[in-house]
Amino acid sequence: MTFTFPQDFSVKPVLLPVLVSRFRASWLLLLLLWAPSLFAQSSADGPLLTPAQFLGYELGARFTPHAELLRYVDHVVQHGPGRMKLQRYGQTYENRPLELVFVASAENMARLDDLRRDNLRLAGLEQGNAQGPKPAVVWLSYNVHGNEAVSSEAVMQVLYDLANPQNEQMQQWLRNLVIIVDPCVNPDGRDRYAQWYNRVRNQQANASPYAWEHREPWPGGRYNHYYFDLNRDWAWQTQQESRQRITVYNQWLPQVHADFHEMGPNNPYYFSPAARPFHADLTPWQRKFQNIIGDYNRQVFDKNNWLYFTRETYDLFAPFYGDTWPSFNGAIGMTYEQGGGGPAGVQYIKTDGDTLTLTQRIAHHHATSLATIQAAADRHEELVREFQNFYTTARTKPKGDYKSFVLAGNSDPGQIRALTEYLDRQQIKYGYATKRSKRTGFNYATGKTETVQLEPQDVVISMYQPKSTLIKVLFEPQATLEDSLTYDLTAWSLPYAFGLKGYALKDQLPAAGVAPKNAKNQPAAISNTASTANKPYAYLARWNSLPDVRFLGRLQQMGVKVRVADEPFETEGKQYQRGTLIITRTGNESLGARFDQLVRTQADSAGVAVQAVQSGFSTSGGDLGSRSVRPLKQPTVAVLAGPGVDASAFGEVWHFFEQQLQYPITVLGTDYFNSVPMGRFDVLILPDGNYLDILPERTLESIKTWVRNGGRLIALEGASRFLAGRKDFLLKTKPTDSTAAKKASPYASLRRYADSERERLSEQVQGSVYRVQLDNTHPLAFGYGSTYYALIRDPLNYRFMPEGGWNVGVLKKDSYASGFTGRKARRVLTDTFVLGTQDMGRGQVVYLGDNPLFRAFWQGGKLLFGNAVFIVGQ
Repeated sequence: MTFTFPQDFSVKPVLLPVLVSRFRASWLLLLLLWAPSLFAQSSADGPLLTPAQFLGYELGARFTPHAELLRYVDHVVQHGPGRMKLQRYGQTYENRPLELVFVASAENMARLDDLRRDNLRLAGLEQGNAQGPKPAVVWLSYNVHGNEAVSSEAVMQVLYDLANPQNEQMQQWLRNLVIIVDPCVNPDGRDRYAQWYNRVRNQQANASPYAWEHREPWPGGRYNHYYFDLNRDWAWQTQQESRQRITVYNQWLPQVHADFHEMGPNNPYYFSPAARPFHADLTPWQRKFQNIIGDYNRQVFDKNNWLYFTRETYDLFAPFYGDTWPSFNGAIGMTYEQGGGGPAGVQYIKTDGDTLTLTQRIAHHHATSLATIQAAADRHEELVREFQNFYTTARTKPKGDYKSFVLAGNSDPGQIRALTEYLDRQQIKYGYATKRSKRTGFNYATGKTETVQLEPQDVVISMYQPKSTLIKVLFEPQATLEDSLTYDLTAWSLPYAFGLKGYALKDQLPAAGVAPKNAKNQPAAISNTASTANKPYAYLARWNSLPDVRFLGRLQQMGVKVRVADEPFETEGKQYQRGTLIITRTGNESLGARFDQLVRTQADSAGVAVQAVQSGFSTSGGDLGSRSVRPLKQPTVAVLAGPGVDASAFGEVWHFFEQQLQYPITVLGTDYFNSVPMGRFDVLILPDGNYLDILPERTLESIKTWVRNGGRLIALEGASRFLAGRKDFLLKTKPTDSTAAKKASPYASLRRYADSERERLSEQVQGSVYRVQLDNTHPLAFGYGSTYYALIRDPLNYRFMPEGGWNVGVLKKDSYASGFTGRKARRVLTDTFVLGTQDMGRGQVVYLGDNPLFRAFWQGGKLLFGNAVFIVGQ
């Protein structure tokens, strides 16, 4: 028997008693069993429904949960056979699906994979020549910030238009395009926002900005599960969502990428052309097409009398974003910003008295989506031609003074391996120096052009390859900044970020395709000087990078006792530095025969080289049983989270432990922290934030008591600023230059109002790289040389700590390396404390004025944070 329901059929709870009374129980049972397939059949076989018909409410009446959004996406794709394709490309940390919709004419959809491969051939990333006419590829990304939720509402109307066979103009455009639609880049954040809003909103939406429904609670829906901003992760791909998305992106390399956002509710709408500064490596064509698409958008907005602005705020400089990273990969990358965001809800009374509605916001994003599609369709031949020119130039005439970048192969193998894995994800080719030679090049370590020594195992990245523009952007020592009024960081060069010795050369350096067999950067394995049967006296592991921290954490979780060397030593002909992990058989007798297998298995899993030694005797330095070798206790770690704590800063710590170390951490809420028995924990981490309300005097006193009893308090950024100057804490801020203020001209205060924003820049640091001088005899700096490259984002205005504290990392004169720092901030960032420790009773306070975990991409700082957690003060 087949049941066919009318299209608007729905079973409401109030009708169930009637159904029960009219049907026998057996028939009702069959109906319930068949219902899912019946409804699915009805959805597939019936007509294409508008979003309102499918959802049961008009778009703009409420926020649609992610699962319902995907149901509508599936409905649309089912009604576009031969013209639409759905691809699930991954899932979020909270296991929500990540999906793409491919849309093309029937002719182009039939050869979709051939078109994809042809696109890569145009870029030189696949062998052969592109065949036949080539449609342009347009990728539309919606809802990367979860509480900028309008875009995933608008995308449903966009998908309906793409699928509607009656829309003749759209079908005409599709003959010239392959369109890839990501309906929701950040499902976890979107549902966090939508569920909250739908729960707290009034039955009739309240437009007052003071209403509860416009006051989104901590941490907000902007971020993903780990509170990372996915729109600042395009270049680094530290997050699961980013890595999965960009894997597919690199399989296509679209000619156009549009990224849909929202800003504050009192703003109108922003579209291209972008604001200055433009990165120097954007081509004249890319700038020109920004204006072309802007003209298409402008015509629509002018026709409807909608307010908008261009060429302000949103620049094209740093490579982290959904407009810049695609641009450096050959696309026309654009940001669209609608006024609204998390505070706007369904209705919002703006400061000008007008009411902004979700319906209006949807209409604007819908309009710019279609205008972008039309512009690309009308100019598809130019897009394809200029895309090919972009990559041909990249391969044959790469930009910039430097034609090769070299990373010293005798650097830490863990860091080298992390870098080469990163290059693989970016489709950047690399090789290895074939012979020892001397060259003239820029030395990142000294900041000077000088003679450098290259070795056969050095990693070489040539600029003569398809991704040379991206290479230049990521490796250039100093990005050219045409205007200091920029949106984000101004320095990010990979040798600094990974803490690697590196050189930039002006000539092309030949490189082998594979690493030499004796290369020090090859994946590490156990080095056995003793057979398993001989039961070595101990295993030694060097302490240089994140894999070493991961190895230590895993051993401790497996119950293996580990020691650390506080002084250098030599044994069996090899030198070992401070921080070397020593895993002795003595102390691990309870593990029996499992001891060796555990150490070897965990070393292999973490990618760490472990040296098996036969004796506890050292030919220099302390023996393995010396007082300079101390046991490490497995720490129980807690981190503070909640209102007052910066959500991203907390997320960076949370992600570090769960995803990078796989080490347990307890999250403590600020709302109940004062009732937590801190004796249960060894380490407490305070991320960046405002602690005035979180740690009142009484709570702070209890923390100090806990530290004196052996606890370790790690204070990052704002937490360090909060502790500075308070009773019993040795960290102090430097006084202001009052003498200079007295001598200043009386006319100094006569400033032009128009110059106020630029004047404020003189006091700011916009993500600049500084060379921190380290005391690497202190456990906080174990594994480092005499310097550490820090990404400084705020002026650090601290005195050197007095006796009782340890100034482990400081800035002296001439510490600047790269990026923009205002003239006043440069004076502050001289002779200042950056990181160190203070003994307090039997415990320690660790101050980290800089955040070594920032956005999870600053690889060079992760060992330092590992020292703070696992090595300091035990």
